[in-house]
Amino acid sequence: MLQISSTRITIKLNNMKEPKDKRTKEYKEWKKNFDNKSKGLGDDIEKITEATGIKKAVKWAFGEDCGCDERKDKLNSLFDYRKPKCLTEEEYNYLDVLFNTKGSVLSADKVTRCINIYNRVFSAYQRGTGCSSCFVSNVYNPLKKLYENY
Repeated sequence: MLQISSTRITIKLNNMKEPKDKRTKEYKEWKKNFDNKSKGLGDDIEKITEATGIKKAVKWAFGEDCGCDERKDKLNSLFDYRKPKCLTEEEYNYLDVLFNTKGSVLSADKVTRCINIYNRVFSAYQRGTGCSSCFVSNVYNPLKKLYENY
């Protein structure tokens, strides 16, 4: 519905509210249409190829496994849109000791400290879990990549 007044134009779209039940088809459609912020360059290229019909043509010509998803993930990791904040000197020194100390076991205090640094630098809300591989892929590796690029 489009409303026009003398001072401003207001566009109201039906069903813009997020559905409450996330198990429904309506929620999946809403998420697809309204919650599609790009993580990196790969997501933007995917949106362009979908809008122009290139993606359908490639999938028709090469099949479902055409390598698009791997390429998208690689481009997203190379050209990530999340711009981290700068590390403080104290955080940098802590990460310097952490990454340059030989040892494979991180104490709960070190994990908590890494999560706190990650949340501040990446403006995220990552919580501690008992899953070590989740911690490594979601917190440790991004912090290490940031540290190495300093």
